[in-house]
Amino acid sequence: MIEISDNKKITINKDRLLFRLEEMSQFGLNKKTGGIDRQLGSQADKDTRRWLKDIWEKDIGLKVTVDAVANMWGSYGEHLKNKPIVFGSHHDSVPNGGKFDGALGVLMAMEAIQSISDSGIKTRHPLEIISFTGEEPNSFSVSTLGSKILCGRLTKKDISILHDRNTGRPLTEAIDWLGGNSSQIDSAVLEKGTMTAFLEFHIEQGQRLYRKQQAVAAVSCITGIYREIISIKGEANHAGTTQLQDRRDALCAASELCLAIEHIMEDFTSIAVTVGHMQIIPNASNIIPGEVSFTIDLRTAFPEDRKKALAKLKERIAAIEKKRDIKIIRRLNLDQPEMSMDETAVEAVMKAIEKEAQPPMKLVSMAGHDAANMARLTKTAMLFSQSVNGYSHCPQEYTAPREVAIAAQVYLDTLLILDKELV
Repeated sequence: MIEISDNKKITINKDRLLFRLEEMSQFGLNKKTGGIDRQLGSQADKDTRRWLKDIWEKDIGLKVTVDAVANMWGSYGEHLKNKPIVFGSHHDSVPNGGKFDGALGVLMAMEAIQSISDSGIKTRHPLEIISFTGEEPNSFSVSTLGSKILCGRLTKKDISILHDRNTGRPLTEAIDWLGGNSSQIDSAVLEKGTMTAFLEFHIEQGQRLYRKQQAVAAVSCITGIYREIISIKGEANHAGTTQLQDRRDALCAASELCLAIEHIMEDFTSIAVTVGHMQIIPNASNIIPGEVSFTIDLRTAFPEDRKKALAKLKERIAAIEKKRDIKIIRRLNLDQPEMSMDETAVEAVMKAIEKEAQPPMKLVSMAGHDAANMARLTKTAMLFSQSVNGYSHCPQEYTAPREVAIAAQVYLDTLLILDKELV
């Protein structure tokens, strides 16, 4: 083994990384759409785990373990006395998703640790890669499952009541089937300070890097997510005989409110807000809608902007209620604060970006990631790479080989900087 020096350049194997990306994309491949169906608890999820385990053990020489929530861990250099640097992402997908989201983060972690091993490098810290269980929203109505368990945001009691909304299958059964131990879920919780740092790679899932034609950026903060369920109570009545002045149309009120919600994004460029799932009652062609409910998803890394936006929403709701003689009821569904990345770890990413002669750039992540949970446990950073045309969570998702290779090298450089600079 040799010590790391500033003069020794360790490079990733681009061809190996891209080959594994194509190989991994066969698990859950939807041959009709070209998308990936690799949801939590699916056969594709289990098959991917078996494939990963085989590579980790046989090709890279890692010690593989599975914790109680079925997170997969691969350890390198366990004999070293310092606390480990942990890095990775998730291998599950949304229905008909893309082959890069999450998966490339796991593969990049594998490539980094194998490049280090192949080079005979002696690191100061043990290295551990992780593929998290159930990062994506799924039919069990939970996301970032594996990392939420690790940081204590979910417990055995919480998951014991969750079932697949389509089949009724208990989440505990799925976890056990994947190799976890649901009866010991609480044993997977990690104490703060048990690791030196955590690093996650992800495609951007937006167009900011693509518009600038830049390959990579450091993530400064992961957005807060605020969700409400809004119910609009109007009055159902005959579609033909009810005149305009007598109508209390809940859907028209909902439509007006939807546009008001969209206008929030014009007033606050730091905010993304979306109207999602909508239900209309009675939802018949010859009846004026009497009740509508829908969700709103408001995201920002700036709490003061969120406060001002919600005040504007309150004003518009009051005006619509008065104008249309209807009642609007709001119910909070989620209020998850923004999570800043650690300045020291982010600076390591920026140094690696500079080392590879890439333009320096920091971005706020407007999507949630496991890194937001891991930041509760240790110094955490994220690296983004370009998404062509901003596509994600769909078959069109794509990051070009050049950008993949640049990101992988920056990722490896970041790990080596973290290993050198952190205690």
